[in-house]
Amino acid sequence: TNDPPTSNNISIRYKQTTMSSTGTEDTAKATAEKEVVSSPEQNKRSPSDFLKAVLGRPVNVRLNSGTDYRGVLACLDGYMNIAMEQTEEYVDGQLKSKYGDCFIRGNNVLYISSQRR
Repeated sequence: TNDPPTSNNISIRYKQTTMSSTGTEDTAKATAEKEVVSSPEQNKRSPSDFLKAVLGRPVNVRLNSGTDYRGVLACLDGYMNIAMEQTEEYVDGQLKSKYGDCFIRGNNVLYISSQRR
């Protein structure tokens, strides 16, 4: 089945049947019938929802190099460029530097995770 994009917690799936070699009427009857089902994926949050939720909150940003930056997420854009405040730099788990403000280019970001306050 091919699942089109969903909205409002409803998923529409299209079933296609083909005519059998005998050509019986019951298999050739419907080429596409709609089936409305509740999709469990609708309850999951998207990455965009997560990023909106952590704006202005403490986060941990891991770079491809393994370096961590911990601070308050000030803003980010579609390229994952990140601006942070009250930032601390950790290398191998050890605090190396503290910065007031920090800007990280998005192509260096491995992941962003939220921190407990």
